[in-house]
Amino acid sequence: MGTLPDSPRDRASEPRHAMETGSIIGRAELFSRVYERVMRHEFDPLAVVIECSHSAVEATVRGRRTILFGTNSYLGLNFHPACIEAAVDASRLSGTGSTASRVASGNTRGHVSLESALAEFYGRRSAIVFSTGFMANLGVISGLARTGDAIFLDEYCHASILDACRSSGAHVELFRHNDANDLARLFARSGVPGSRTIVAVEGVYSVWGDLADLRNLLAVAKKKGAFTIVDEAHGFGIYGAGGRGASEHLGVEDQVDIIVGTFSKSAGVIGGFCVSDLHALRALRIMSRSYLYTASLPPAVVAAAQTAIRLIRFQPELRAAAWRNARALRAGLTELALPIVGGDGPIGSIRMPSVKTGLSFWTELLDRGIYMNLLVPPSTPDKAPVLRFSVSAAHTKAHIEEALHAMAAACSVLNAPKGSSVQSSIPA
Repeated sequence: MGTLPDSPRDRASEPRHAMETGSIIGRAELFSRVYERVMRHEFDPLAVVIECSHSAVEATVRGRRTILFGTNSYLGLNFHPACIEAAVDASRLSGTGSTASRVASGNTRGHVSLESALAEFYGRRSAIVFSTGFMANLGVISGLARTGDAIFLDEYCHASILDACRSSGAHVELFRHNDANDLARLFARSGVPGSRTIVAVEGVYSVWGDLADLRNLLAVAKKKGAFTIVDEAHGFGIYGAGGRGASEHLGVEDQVDIIVGTFSKSAGVIGGFCVSDLHALRALRIMSRSYLYTASLPPAVVAAAQTAIRLIRFQPELRAAAWRNARALRAGLTELALPIVGGDGPIGSIRMPSVKTGLSFWTELLDRGIYMNLLVPPSTPDKAPVLRFSVSAAHTKAHIEEALHAMAAACSVLNAPKGSSVQSSIPA
């Protein structure tokens, strides 16, 4: 059946000389040289130290107060008093760690209760909690797929999905980003029946923040009888009327066989999960190696995650605040004529003309107390460096004003036109 073709990101990440030599240490040395060349700069964007956190969106970085626009804390729940109190109480009652996997002595009443809360939240028959979002994708995909099966995934899918596909032994192919016609092409030439084929996509893509074309992609998959998986890591909590993600937002939840998600974004802690209505998938608990052989989530994390789910479910004003702040920031960026790529929600990216310029722009912002994520190839979708931002419900109007003033000043790095009035770009 063949092996997994390198994704565009993977091909870009591999120095050509390393591929030609095939030496293990040679590849490592070449990667090191590339890293040193890219990061020959006063500050390393990959090694920023949060010296002290003051809130979900403020911290001390390099000795100065800094506003955070790159944390993925979309709802600010990592600093919500109820979540903190739940975590502290659980630690005092049950200790700091589980010390074992779920199938050993690490399966507590808290884990079972968290899974029940998730299943109820999604309106699904069952839920399984993993120790990280990476492990959730790894456990679900590699647990279900086998040699002789096929997996078709969007070319911009997260590394955890790619790695899960590689480890499954299935034949794997990538279709062009959000291209239902290209997905149909893969089915047309595949010799694997639909019943042995998985289609995997993300609901919201993490770099640009664009939504998956779920209606058309799922329609193709279901027509062929394929099994569907949607990763809602970045959609959970902020998309959909109930906060269940892009599949809810687009009205296609009933076409998704398994939803995978993480607690490390909107819920503010760590951990992953999957939910499904398919009764047979209860067997994932013994089919998923990342569930069987990893210590379970600590009591504090479990308690905080369950509290976060309750807040997401019953306090929609948190979601509304995140969207209000996203619109305010985007309005200001548009007035500054900065090239925004991707969707229109709390996640987005500003395209940089080069890595060098991106480093300079990123440093200018950090010097002015604004932290965003600088992403460089191969971790960007189209191999272009971007400045990625994520907006939180915890940001205030003053935070957004300060960020836009800093970006207006940093525009000189890009030789880009400045907006005539940053202040006027902040909606009331």
